[in-house]
Amino acid sequence: MNNMHNLGTVMRFEITRMLKKPSFWLMALGFPVLMVGIFGIVFWSNNATMEAAEKLKNEKITMAVTDVSGVIKPEILQAMDAKEVATRDEGIEKVQSGAVDAYIYFPADLATERVEVYGQDAGLFENSKYSAIATTMLDQSVNAQVSEQQRAVLRGQVNVATTTFRDGQEYDGIREMIAPGLFLVLFYFLIAFFGNQMLNSTIEEKENRTIEMLLTTVQSRVLIIGKILSLIILALIQTLVILIPVLTIYFVLSPQLQLPNIDLANIPLDPLKIGLGAAIFIFSFLLFTGILVALGAAMPTAKEASSWFGYVVILLFGPLYGVTTFISYPDSPFVRFLSLFPLTSPIPLMLRNAYGNLPLGEALLGIAILAVSAVVVMLLSVRIFRYGAMQYDSKISLAALRAKRAK
Repeated sequence: MNNMHNLGTVMRFEITRMLKKPSFWLMALGFPVLMVGIFGIVFWSNNATMEAAEKLKNEKITMAVTDVSGVIKPEILQAMDAKEVATRDEGIEKVQSGAVDAYIYFPADLATERVEVYGQDAGLFENSKYSAIATTMLDQSVNAQVSEQQRAVLRGQVNVATTTFRDGQEYDGIREMIAPGLFLVLFYFLIAFFGNQMLNSTIEEKENRTIEMLLTTVQSRVLIIGKILSLIILALIQTLVILIPVLTIYFVLSPQLQLPNIDLANIPLDPLKIGLGAAIFIFSFLLFTGILVALGAAMPTAKEASSWFGYVVILLFGPLYGVTTFISYPDSPFVRFLSLFPLTSPIPLMLRNAYGNLPLGEALLGIAILAVSAVVVMLLSVRIFRYGAMQYDSKISLAALRAKRAK
């Protein structure tokens, strides 16, 4: 009972201490704030573009045009109040003298020669309006000569609907990946935003020597288990802190930001895929947590622990560079090895499960390996912490652990 009381005390202390740190909230809120900033820039850019287009539409400029190609329709020149001049030199001279704001020269062969645009300087960003006018003249002139259907083809506005089948049933690969693929995205963000904090949770007390006082009142096993459980709870808090603002931004501001509209009602929810994805995510996160706790307990300083942390991240996220291999060649020995080796398996297993090319037997085997590895690493981290917590001058080695066990 006393141990259970101490476990609760350790968890409350760890969670409260971490929540009071500005760095925790900086990392937790950093991504939502970044997303707000990006969406704000997109929103401002869209409004600025629309305002510029409206301003250009209402702005009257004097123009001269020489059309050697014969493509530009006279009625378009008339509608834009553009005057025709006989030669290119005459048009350029009119711009230089200030007689007109812009001059456009359409060459005889539009396919091989450049359309030349000359204009009065209106500022770095406003000068693009002259080339926009030339493009508009060409578009309107060509569109007048083709049908509506031909115009849609030329503009790339033809909608193509593709329906694919798997095992005789209609199958939309992208939609099928959304629900189980969320576990992969969540795993990536948790490691990217929370990894260093997890690593420092066990090494902080060693560096400031407070571990000595803690171990006089709390057993090392209770302390490390409390830290691990606290990290899991803090990871859930950080997940909510990241997801809630992002989802709020999407559902509230998506019309203004012109974000793609996803019909959540039509997203396939495969209970088996979601269950497998959740199991892979949970045991992968437990394994990763145990590794970081073990590193923090074994290393004397955060600097040394960080270098080893880099190797762990490379093993975990290195398989992301082989995404096409996992999708196109799921039966290759290389893919199967990466899917079953515990330090590389989280990404391949979650990705293949989301895509749908992970057999149930291989999925269950991968989950079992991850679960056993997580338990072994957790037990090892407890043992390393027990013997390495008071070792300040050097990292604890496996040989030292075996020697201590022999004693």
